[in-house]
Amino acid sequence: MNENLEWSPENMLEVKLKTPDDFLKVRETLTRIGVASRKEKKLFQSCHILHKQGRYFIVHFKELFALDGKSANISENDIERRNTIAQLLSDWNLVEVVGEIQTKAPLSQIKVIAFKDKHEWNLEPKYNIGKKKEDEQSNESTQV
Repeated sequence: MNENLEWSPENMLEVKLKTPDDFLKVRETLTRIGVASRKEKKLFQSCHILHKQGRYFIVHFKELFALDGKSANISENDIERRNTIAQLLSDWNLVEVVGEIQTKAPLSQIKVIAFKDKHEWNLEPKYNIGKKKEDEQSNESTQV
């Protein structure tokens, strides 16, 4: 089931926003959805919202690595988790999925942190959109 897939940008999951303001809501919500290490109270963010050429996509962080030309071993389960997360966003009226969502992962594979509880967790993105590694290192050295 965790076999690596042949992936291309056409496999990305497109969504539509109800209003332009929803982009920030979706982006913040996605920081609280992912795979949890309960022992450490750490949540690894699974998906991001990508705005490209006037279109929006919910993408697994490994899809972003692939878009960057880096090696990414995207599994069927990664895509199923992305699809489940997109379905949750749709159920919460934050996005409208374009087309049909095919296979989904069980909700038991995904942790959603309530907004009111987010201060209790260490939220860890696996990918930072718009930041290059050099930028992150120079930012770290300038922070006090």
